[in-house]
Amino acid sequence: MKIAVVTDSTCYLNDEEVANNNITVIPIPVIVDGQVYEEGVTVSNAQYYDMLTHSQSFPSTSQPAIGQLINVYEGLRDQGFDTIISIHLSSTISGMYNTVVNVASQIEGVKIYPYDSQITMRLMGELVVDAARMAANGETPAAILTELDKVRKTIKEFFVVDDLQNLVRGGRLSNASAFIGSVLKIKPLLTFDDNTHEIVAFEKVRSMKKARKRVEELFAEVITTVPYTIKLTVYHANAPEVAQEWFAELKQTYPTLSIEIAEIGPVIGTHLGQGALALGWVQDTSVN
Repeated sequence: MKIAVVTDSTCYLNDEEVANNNITVIPIPVIVDGQVYEEGVTVSNAQYYDMLTHSQSFPSTSQPAIGQLINVYEGLRDQGFDTIISIHLSSTISGMYNTVVNVASQIEGVKIYPYDSQITMRLMGELVVDAARMAANGETPAAILTELDKVRKTIKEFFVVDDLQNLVRGGRLSNASAFIGSVLKIKPLLTFDDNTHEIVAFEKVRSMKKARKRVEELFAEVITTVPYTIKLTVYHANAPEVAQEWFAELKQTYPTLSIEIAEIGPVIGTHLGQGALALGWVQDTSVN
């Protein structure tokens, strides 16, 4: 059995991680002023956020063409892979997972396992890397999917956005009506709901600094109760200085914890908006 691992560009893995783990990444399109760009291929993070400062219209995202997906899967089949595990961003914020499910049934000569990460960004990337490493070690698809389910349960993420308008316009916020009335006066805290896996706003905070403090409090409640080592990630949408400051604060509080900084790319940045911050964590499988 030869297993390939496929994901989409919102995993935000770096080139080295992708190459070293033989991961295939399908770019998701982002549209700015009518021009279509492929995330991580024809537009970099820096180029995208620079374009936003001059754009005339609200940016949007799309799905890869079905033909592109078919070409990827058939190409892997033709390379000798008989099994593909295809891991994608949450089906509650994108139709890509459901599209993959439909495409998978059309491809002959290879067994495709679509997997809903129920999340996105680097936390999804952790699942992708775990799957690729297990595949390289000769694990069966069943064992890999079982492990992904296990690790996925340890994932949690909190977002702090400067403005809800991006999420509201894109229809990605399930309880927008409860928050939109005071959208200009607050910094809403958001998360993926543990049951529905939809993005929900759950608290209103008066400043970004207070929002960060509240997220830290929520994380402090978690880290004292989990029976495994956690890997922590600070995310930012074109706010590197603030992210670095937050990273330094967390590192001082948790000096032995694995903490990294990751940038939010064009697709997710389109919906969260510039200046958004997030704190996410997952079981550190490298030490367990």
